[in-house]
Amino acid sequence: MHNHQQIIMKQYKLYCLTALLTLGTIFSFGQDVANIEIPQLNDKYSNYVSQLESGKLNIDYTDFRHSFLESKQFSKKSTNYDNLKKQVYAEIRNKNYNNVIKLTKAMLSIDYTSLFAHKYLQQTYKILGDTANRNKYHDIEFGLLYSITNSGDGKTCETGWHVTQIEEEYFILSMVGASMQQQSISTGGKNTCDKMVVKTEDGETKTYYFEANKVFEMENKLFSNK
Repeated sequence: MHNHQQIIMKQYKLYCLTALLTLGTIFSFGQDVANIEIPQLNDKYSNYVSQLESGKLNIDYTDFRHSFLESKQFSKKSTNYDNLKKQVYAEIRNKNYNNVIKLTKAMLSIDYTSLFAHKYLQQTYKILGDTANRNKYHDIEFGLLYSITNSGDGKTCETGWHVTQIEEEYFILSMVGASMQQQSISTGGKNTCDKMVVKTEDGETKTYYFEANKVFEMENKLFSNK
């Protein structure tokens, strides 16, 4: 494992521990109150979601993330997704585990590539003692995560971590315990990047680069369609 991945994994373990302590401890299964809606669009994204939900997790997660952008499902990701995320935080604070499951599954019904939703879904299943579902969504989360962190080292724009949505950038920054100080656009080679100057938990200033070609491509496409 590369050094930057070791740092991310170390910070992630601490992040997960904090989240689990926040959620609390419970020893009985909660009632599974919702199902993830699989899109019926007859496209690559829908096929990937169906495959993952059936437990077949050995897929190309980078291609999966790209397939969401190419799917009609992408246009359905509106303010409702962000509202659901806000509700997840509230239900976590209130220790309403069934509602956390319901809300994160609603988020995944909109965008199954959501690292945030997979993270809180698998952590809630862990608290409830549902090992099978915890392992499933944990492995999907890390499949998505590694498809980003294995794409570069984040140290320059030329070697920036490849992202397809801005949310992925902030997810990774939260994992490493970094608070953003300054964001700007940078270029390097064929890449257009988000340059993030951050402060780490120990007060150190660092710079991370996220290769965001797909992000800007989608923004231009949406703008041109208006």
